[in-house]
Amino acid sequence: MPNCVRVRLFHGREPKLYEMRFKGEAPTVGTKVVTRTPRGLELGEVRAAPHAVSKAFGEVVRVADAGDLDRAHRLREQEESLKWWLKARLRAKLPQVKVLGCNYTLDGGHVVVYYAAENRVNLGGVVREIARHAGARVEFVAKGPRDQTAFLGTLGMCGLESCCSTWMQQFAPATIRMARDQQLPLSPEKISGPCGRLLCCLAYEHPHYKELLADMPKKNAKVCTSAGVCGKVIKLNPLAGTVDLYTEGGGVITAPKEDLRPREKEG
Repeated sequence: MPNCVRVRLFHGREPKLYEMRFKGEAPTVGTKVVTRTPRGLELGEVRAAPHAVSKAFGEVVRVADAGDLDRAHRLREQEESLKWWLKARLRAKLPQVKVLGCNYTLDGGHVVVYYAAENRVNLGGVVREIARHAGARVEFVAKGPRDQTAFLGTLGMCGLESCCSTWMQQFAPATIRMARDQQLPLSPEKISGPCGRLLCCLAYEHPHYKELLADMPKKNAKVCTSAGVCGKVIKLNPLAGTVDLYTEGGGVITAPKEDLRPREKEG
């Protein structure tokens, strides 16, 4: 029997969905709900139809009413005010800490402060001061470079909003080998995203490139065309299905992969 729905909690712009149990009638997709998580009561939105799972992150307490939504709106204003107070306060005490945002639980008793820092920092000395100012228990959560991009939101090289802040549930491992297989220039500015790490889309597109490259000659292979022109493969064009050859005559030609055969070794 279905016992859970997936809910997006309002933490920055992160698209992560959490499994939430429900009792009684299942809330429909798009419904704002109050959930109970390890941090307390939190507002979220149902993003997937009911389904069965063995382990849940929390539970749906109720469908959010006008009072819940109004309280959440007022808390968002408090979060913004607290964020800028923290930026100013920590600039003097811990300048290496970058405050990304804050998130109150719906009851206002717990606030999560998201931050980034190049190295490990000790925040114990400022917790009490922040708790007094925030009027709530404070929890610090560090974000890495990729998580920062997901949390804050940004534009990708394609001109669209970054995948990590719109739909990705986890980061796909990307490697330099993937960039090589896709014939991309290996300069950091060409293959890195706004987070400074390798583009996530390298991993999404790599299986297709592997399939296209499977029946193409290797780079530096010596081949001949059906017309008898021989040379060395200097570039692969997997999407076009062609290769560039440096011919024995000193020129460069482009030939379809179907028109190539390995050059026979001379006796």
